[in-house]
Amino acid sequence: MAVNTQFSIAVHLLAGLGYRRGQDTTSGDLARSVNASPSFVRRVLAKLSKAGLVETATGQKGACWLAREAKEISLRDVYRAVESPPAFAIHAYSELKSCPVSCHIKRSLERASKRAQKALEAGLAKISLAEIVSEIRQRR
Repeated sequence: MAVNTQFSIAVHLLAGLGYRRGQDTTSGDLARSVNASPSFVRRVLAKLSKAGLVETATGQKGACWLAREAKEISLRDVYRAVESPPAFAIHAYSELKSCPVSCHIKRSLERASKRAQKALEAGLAKISLAEIVSEIRQRR
C-alpha cells in the first residue's frame, strides 16, 4: 500500500521555516533538510503557499518564509493544505449479496471514518506549528 508522506514533509518544511525565522531560506535549503528533491519540495511549498501558510519569492535569490506567525498555524491547517488522505480508506471489493455484513459494512465504515476524521482534525487543530518548533529547539 502506498503511503502519503506529504503531511509530515509539509510540517517538516514549515518547522524549518519557523526554526530559521528571519533567515533567508530557499527550497534547496529545505530540500536538504528533508533529504528530498528540490522539485518535490517546491510542489509541497506551492500547496502551502496556495493555502496562505507560506510566502515565496522567485528568482536567483528566491526564498520562502511563513506567511503568519507559527503560533497561528495549526497542524490541521497543514493537513488540509496538502490534501492529506482520510484517516482510513474503505475497500472497493464488491459485496456478496448473500452476506449481510458484506452488504452493509461499507456504510457502517463510512460513518466510522467520518467520526475518526473529525477526531483526527480536531486533535490536529489543537497543535500549533510553534509547539513543534519549540520541541525541536528543546531537543537541540
